[in-house]
Amino acid sequence: MALCTRQESAKAVARRFGVSRPTLYNWKNQFLGREAPASMKRRKKESPSLPEKEKLQEEIASLRSELRRLQLEHDLLQKAGELLKKGLGVDLQLLGNREKTLLVDALKSQYPLAGLCICLDLARSSYFYHRARLQMGDKYAGIRHKIREVFEQNYQCFGYRCHRRIRAFLARERIALSEKVVQRLMRQEQLIVATKRRRYRSYLGEISPAPENLLHRDFHAEKPNQKWLTDITEFALPTGKVYLSPVIDCFDGLVVSGSIGTRPDANLVNSMLDAAMETVTHSTDRPIIHSDRGAHYRWPGWLSRIQSGKFLRSMSRKGCSPDNAACEGFFGRLKTEWFYRRDWRNTSIEQFIPMLDAYVRWYNEKRIKLSLGSLSPLEYKAEPWDYIVNQSKISAAPPFAKRLPLFNRWKNLPSSISAPPPPLAPDPGAHTGHKTC
Repeated sequence: MALCTRQESAKAVARRFGVSRPTLYNWKNQFLGREAPASMKRRKKESPSLPEKEKLQEEIASLRSELRRLQLEHDLLQKAGELLKKGLGVDLQLLGNREKTLLVDALKSQYPLAGLCICLDLARSSYFYHRARLQMGDKYAGIRHKIREVFEQNYQCFGYRCHRRIRAFLARERIALSEKVVQRLMRQEQLIVATKRRRYRSYLGEISPAPENLLHRDFHAEKPNQKWLTDITEFALPTGKVYLSPVIDCFDGLVVSGSIGTRPDANLVNSMLDAAMETVTHSTDRPIIHSDRGAHYRWPGWLSRIQSGKFLRSMSRKGCSPDNAACEGFFGRLKTEWFYRRDWRNTSIEQFIPMLDAYVRWYNEKRIKLSLGSLSPLEYKAEPWDYIVNQSKISAAPPFAKRLPLFNRWKNLPSSISAPPPPLAPDPGAHTGHKTC
């Protein structure tokens, strides 16, 4: 039985019984016959059939292909995070062809080109097109530098839709670009304009009869010195408060005159009005001067100056800032473009006032307005069409520049504050005199 069950070899069984192997097999033949029962024979392992074997091989190949695809997607997502600064959850199908080309170039040494293009849904022709464009370099490299330079030189702003203003500035230098290209380049260079905040209010009640609103929100003027607007705005610094009181000409948005001080009192607005009146002393122009219902425009000093200058008074309705929207818009642009985007914690009042004066001068002389044919207020009054053809003419003093004694004096400042030093390189077209806001 031990020989038939094959629990041990025939030699071991014969040695255990002390007989030879032939004797052992003779015993087995005598008792069990020469043909051993089938149950006692060692069975051979059955191999799978051919169809089953092919099916298993197909499943293995499919699993390996799926593993390679998942590994490829993982590597693509990882490269998208490294090269394109995309998150791991980005949809590769939503990438642009240029971005897909960058991914293909980064992984083509590890994976075949055909597999990469299929996974990214990128045509071979598109890949070779964008690859050739990338090898050519950035054709806007010089333009990018110029746009950034213009943006920085103009207080990092050009107001609402600043890409249009920068496009107009580039057109002066014979650089023709579409608005979308300028906007895209500014977005890529992260040149962003700031947003608005709150404003200062000076209403103290009905302390005297208010004149009629003569403008009725019509801020369009056919000629200079026809409609003037005025108001007061506040700049809250960590070291104190500064106030600006300008006169705005509705014809072109020019800051006719103004005063800067540390107190919003009668001297602030009266000095501004005196400087504005000097600009029309030798002319017959007597503009309408429109203001809100602040107390500054109802005090005797203001009323006497208006009467002696033969100006016409006009006032907004109570608490209705849209009635003086053009002047409020100037304050909004000033603070959005220049004030809110800076940190004034280490700036004293002595340092702040010359900086504010410099911005208002820049606003008059260099800040272009699309409504004026991409010219600044002073350029528009000078010779707008000749200026576009030959920019060198701006070096000559514009004829209207003489009528703008901007910031003739500083008012209401502490005794420790002195007038700012003169500019290092005075502009021939700039206005001479002291500072008035």
